[in-house]
Amino acid sequence: MNYHIKLAIKNLSRYRLRTFVSLASIASGVLIMVFARAYVIGLTQGIGDFYVQYNTGHIRIVDREYPTRERLLTLNYPVDGFSRGGLDEMIGELESLEGVKMAIPRIKFGALATYEDELIDMVGWGVNGEKELKFTKIENDIAEGRMPLAGERGILMGSKLLEKLSLKVGDRVTIVYNTAFGSMGGRTFDITGKIESPLKFLNEKVFYLPLDTAQKLLYMEGESTEILLDTGGQDGAEILMPALKRLMEEHNLSEKYEILPWYESGTIFEFISLAKRIYFFMYLFILILASIVVFNTMVMIISERKREIGMMAAMGMGRNRILRLFMIEGGIMGIIGGGIGALLGGGLSYYLSNKGIDFSAAFDGMSVDFLMSPIIYLHFSFSNMLVGFFMGLLVVYVAVYIPARKAASLKPTEALRDL
Repeated sequence: MNYHIKLAIKNLSRYRLRTFVSLASIASGVLIMVFARAYVIGLTQGIGDFYVQYNTGHIRIVDREYPTRERLLTLNYPVDGFSRGGLDEMIGELESLEGVKMAIPRIKFGALATYEDELIDMVGWGVNGEKELKFTKIENDIAEGRMPLAGERGILMGSKLLEKLSLKVGDRVTIVYNTAFGSMGGRTFDITGKIESPLKFLNEKVFYLPLDTAQKLLYMEGESTEILLDTGGQDGAEILMPALKRLMEEHNLSEKYEILPWYESGTIFEFISLAKRIYFFMYLFILILASIVVFNTMVMIISERKREIGMMAAMGMGRNRILRLFMIEGGIMGIIGGGIGALLGGGLSYYLSNKGIDFSAAFDGMSVDFLMSPIIYLHFSFSNMLVGFFMGLLVVYVAVYIPARKAASLKPTEALRDL
C-alpha cells in the first residue's frame, strides 16, 4: 500500500497543472457547499426561532375558535383556565408537567393612537415581562429604558412606532382599544422603553404592557388569548403532546382548547422543511459540477498514460492494483481539495456567523407580519465542515472510479500499441 501511495503522489506531481485544476475544483465545490449549508441552516433556524418565540411557542394552547379569527385580534375566545378556575391555576398545572420549562400567557389586541390628524394602528401585547424576557430575544432589542413592571401603567414601544407618534422614552401616550365586551376604552400610558429590533413588526407595530394591566383594561381578569409552552427546545414538543392531551381529557376540555405544536402551526415550518430538502439537492449538484472537472482531468491523464499503464500491466501489475493506484490518486486529491474547501468554507461561515449578511435594502417593502431578520447570521459548526468534506470525498471517488476502471481494463497490447 505504501508503494501505491508513493507512486500516486509521484504521478500527481508530474501533472501539476491538471492536479491543481482538480484540487481547485474540489475545494471550490466543498467551500460553496459548506457556505451554502451554513447559510441555509442560519436562515431557516433564524426564521424558525423567531416564529417560535413570537408566534407559536414550542406548543401553543388556544380556544378552538381563536385561530380562524386571530387576524381580527378578537378577545371573544380566551383561554380562561380549567373549568373557569382562572389562568394562574392552569399555568401552575401546565408548569408542573415534566418537560415544561415555562408557560407564557399573552393577550393580543388591536389599538389606535393619534398623531396630528393621523390614526396610527398598533397591536398591544399584554405579557408577563419576566417570562417574556427569558423566552424571547426582546431583552437584546431594548435600546433604551426597560420592560414595564407588573401592575405598572407603562408600555414598551418599537422605535418606528415612536417616530410615527413623534414620541420618546419618558413621554406619555393615549391609546384607544376595544375591550372584551366590544366597548371602546382609552388610557394614557408612560413610555418606559424603546425597541430596536431586526423584526419589522416589533419596530413598527407592537407595544408591550404588563399582563395584569391589560387584563384590567380589557375586562379579561384571569384570561389570556393564548398560552405558549417552552419545552426547552423544538424536540421536546412532540414528547410532551401525549401528556398535554391527557391533562385536557382529565378536565374535559379537549373540545374547548386546541393544542398546537410548532410543527403544526402554519405553512412557514413546511416551507422551512421544503427549503432544506431543495438546498440538499443544490449542494449535491454543486459537488457534481466540481466532480465533472475531476472526471475530465482523470480521463485526460489516463489517455496520456496509456503506455505507462500498458507497461505496468506487462510487468505483472494486476487489474485491481492499477485500479487501486488511480483510486488512491483520486482519494489524495479529494482529501487535499476537500480539506482546503472545508477549512475555507468553515472560516467564512464562522466570520459571517458573527458579522452576518445585511439584506436591509431588500426588506424595505416586506410585510411586517413576516418574522425574518434582514441580517442573516450563518450557522457555524464543525459537523457542517465534516459533512462537506466527506460528501466532497465521496463524489470525487465516484468521479474517479469510472476512468480508473477503464484504465485497469486496458490490455497491454492496446496500451503499448503507440510505442
